[in-house]
Amino acid sequence: MKKYIYQIIAIIAPLLMFASCTDLDIYPENTSSSEVVFSTFEGTKGALAKVYLAYTTTGNTSPAGKSDLPIPGIDEGQNADFLRVWFNHQELPTEEAHCLWIQDPGIPELNDINFTIDDRFTSGLYYRVVMQIMYANEFIRNAKEDLGAEVTNFKAEARFIRAFDYWVLLDIFGNPPFVTENDALGILPAQTNRIELFKYVESELLDITNNNLLKAPKANEYGRADQAAAWALLARLYLNAEVYTGTARWTDAATYAKKVIDAGFSLKGNYEELFLADNDKNNPEIILAIAYDGQKAYGYGGTSFLVNCGSNIDYQSTYADKIISYGMLGNNKYWNGYRIRKEMFSKFGQNDKRFLFVGENSAIDNSPTNWEYGLQTYKYRNITSASTVGNPVYGSGANQDAADIDFPLFRLAEQYLIYAEAVVRGGSGSKGDAVGYINQLRTRADVSSIGESQLTANFILDERARELYWECFRRTDLIRYGLFTSSSYVWEWKGGVKDGRGADAHFNIYPLPASDINANTNLKQNQGY
Repeated sequence: MKKYIYQIIAIIAPLLMFASCTDLDIYPENTSSSEVVFSTFEGTKGALAKVYLAYTTTGNTSPAGKSDLPIPGIDEGQNADFLRVWFNHQELPTEEAHCLWIQDPGIPELNDINFTIDDRFTSGLYYRVVMQIMYANEFIRNAKEDLGAEVTNFKAEARFIRAFDYWVLLDIFGNPPFVTENDALGILPAQTNRIELFKYVESELLDITNNNLLKAPKANEYGRADQAAAWALLARLYLNAEVYTGTARWTDAATYAKKVIDAGFSLKGNYEELFLADNDKNNPEIILAIAYDGQKAYGYGGTSFLVNCGSNIDYQSTYADKIISYGMLGNNKYWNGYRIRKEMFSKFGQNDKRFLFVGENSAIDNSPTNWEYGLQTYKYRNITSASTVGNPVYGSGANQDAADIDFPLFRLAEQYLIYAEAVVRGGSGSKGDAVGYINQLRTRADVSSIGESQLTANFILDERARELYWECFRRTDLIRYGLFTSSSYVWEWKGGVKDGRGADAHFNIYPLPASDINANTNLKQNQGY
């Protein structure tokens, strides 16, 4: 069940807490001792719920309060929610998003690919992911497998979560500090590098899948990791292996994508319904999602942010035949801050059902801060699939200005795209199958099918944009294609100028926060910062 973790949040939330500290030697300080928390099966499962909830909540009082990331300068609403800060780092520097709120410190630098060592958003992402790793470490350190075989599954899930978080650090920061449950408490963590961290993430995922430590695909509760989630992360890891290590792993990417494809998932019939408030129901496409509940656990991030940042009260009326309703009825509705750059939506053909954009002036021509320019997306709406024009059916938390939309960390469509790209780039597999998978996506989108001669790497990059926009992929994709900082592909206001320009290659990874560099003498800053 989607909401199982929220049913026990009230009793488990205080059990895993962090000290206020700005260095990576932050470890859980339990208000109840570890011996008590982990002495029973129920307590252990509750502790696992807190590990998962670190993705969903920012503290222990909704929508903000008793922050679990009490670091000076980090605003709980803006800079402490995982999905909000991850989205801003993956989408804002690309053609898929542009933010008008340049008064917010850090936004102009993200818009313009001009990252700095003291940016609050970058620090927020860094410390949020590190904190989630520490939660997982503490769980793995203390969970007792003699309480039952399922605790073995619990520990494997925590290892998966930790591997995912280390993948985020690998992808975003390149060379972060590294600690596991085997390190002594209170140490200054040593720094790892991309190649070694790649090997670690790979080895963890292979161990928990090859040894059947995770439950079989689709055998776990909704919102919890299984073998298919680990295979999906391996496929994503291998797809980007050449960026991370200098050595391509296309066959491995295709192999693990195919394992997911063959695991019993299928595409949801209606693309729009993948991102509505009831997307946890009758959805055979989602492999693993971050679960949100607008009534029981909410804040200013997550999918509430994704709805609000692209919302516009005028558009909800003007384009009611398309939007129906944003589904956010509280005081923070219609934030109206994010736009799509023209190079993104120009990739869509006529009548593509994935084209979920509205607006009056397609280009951001006049000014990068003028709200009248640029299209907006209504991809995320806090209404259910039962909604019709004039009759919206809201998510359960709509009146509290919080979304029930689950965010798909992994879905089958991505695995189709990984398989196709890996095969096209030289990995072992069937090009005929690859074309078939792409055409399944295009059939759902109501656009024409392609033949094998049209299936090129560049075509797949554009298809990824059409299928996966605003799902935290674009920066990583553009880097894999050598286009993120390159002057060979520019978009409006790239580099802070109207017609776009290239940026220095060192911006392909973000800087480590200055606060952690200053606190931990083991760390060296990434090159160029």
